Amino acid sequence: MNAPRKVLLSSLSLTMALTLAACGVKKEEQPTAAATAVSTSQATKAPEAKKPVKLRIKWWGSQARHDATLKALDLYTKKNPHVTFEPEYSSIDGYQDKIATMAAAKNLPDIVQLDAGWLKDWESSNRLADISTGINTKEIDAALVNSGKYKDKLFAVPLGNNAYGMVYNKSLVDKLGIKIPANWTWDDFFRLAKESKSKLGKDQYFTSDFTNDFVFYNAYQTSKGKGWPKQDGKFNYDKQTFIEFMTKFKELRDGGFVPPADVTVSDKLGDAKLDLLGQDKILVRSSHAAEVAGSETLKPGQIQITTAPRDKQASGFLKASMYFSVSPDSVSVEESKKFIDWFVNDQEAADLLGTARGVPVSKSILSYLQPKFTPVDKLGIDMISKVAPDAQTYDPGPGKANGWDKFDLSYESIRQQVMFNKLTPEKAWDELEKIGKEIK
Repeated sequence: MNAPRKVLLSSLSLTMALTLAACGVKKEEQPTAAATAVSTSQATKAPEAKKPVKLRIKWWGSQARHDATLKALDLYTKKNPHVTFEPEYSSIDGYQDKIATMAAAKNLPDIVQLDAGWLKDWESSNRLADISTGINTKEIDAALVNSGKYKDKLFAVPLGNNAYGMVYNKSLVDKLGIKIPANWTWDDFFRLAKESKSKLGKDQYFTSDFTNDFVFYNAYQTSKGKGWPKQDGKFNYDKQTFIEFMTKFKELRDGGFVPPADVTVSDKLGDAKLDLLGQDKILVRSSHAAEVAGSETLKPGQIQITTAPRDKQASGFLKASMYFSVSPDSVSVEESKKFIDWFVNDQEAADLLGTARGVPVSKSILSYLQPKFTPVDKLGIDMISKVAPDAQTYDPGPGKANGWDKFDLSYESIRQQVMFNKLTPEKAWDELEKIGKEIK
């Protein structure tokens, strides 16, 4: 190498050294080729995308509940873009039969809403997934959590506190000069059904015909101190009480004090076109606290709550409003549990859901929502407060096992035959007792 070339290389080397020194970088700190390769690989590697998940979810309820739930689903997808939903919702009419058929065909939605009265049957027949882990239930009252357990495993997460009472159109009741007593009795109830008729217009009635309403009959029998009709899974219908109840409503029906049978069976809670209370065809109806918002939606600012009538005891009861469970056939059990956890415990979800499924079960969420409760929310909470002091201890019943499925179908047929005057109350009891004896 000639002298000029050596001089040039020396100058370049000196210049590079001075430049590195000026930048505060020591020569020995320069990255190796291997380190550079790793760094480049990490910089260019994209974050691993989550696998898309579509969750089918099914529930029943009023339009107010539908709207609130759909908004919550949209929010969850916004926060978790890999999760989308296929919602299926309706009124409660026929709901239980539909999901039973789906379960038998192994086509149950990933997440399904259930009622407390159905749990024993669903849990014992292996139609629900074990969701004991992955959902935070620490903020939920232990009694409510345990109501969703079977053999110490969690199969259903409660969604709301609930109570059974009644709602009425206060605006119309006040206008007509009808006074509904506080803590009223069954005598008050049947008396008002007759006395108010002269104040009502054509095709208007004080209340509906509860002949075919098994929950209302349950309330009637428990208030008499006779226990639940399916007490501890055994046939416990009381003959005298049953005939008395059916006879009282037959008298109301025959006298034109309650709607005709065909009108009664057309009634659909929360339906703007078919709800008898919403259509001003009746003044009073039975209701769970979680259903008050649906009635208020139909009659804004006009709904008031009261307890169900009483006798020796109160007839109202407290229970979890409803539950979310997961299908054992779901391919997305973990994602389903993550959603349920969010649904119950997230404040933003609570902002949208409010009391659409009853008073929130999470204590922290309930505390968070207190300042935000609307007058409608407070109506549901007020019902719970009024019913709670002497509420009946709720018995969810035996489900459909041991012959109860056949009993329920036959019992519904018997009630409808009484309502359409095809059976007398006495003959109805004979039929009821007969199928009751077939329970194992």
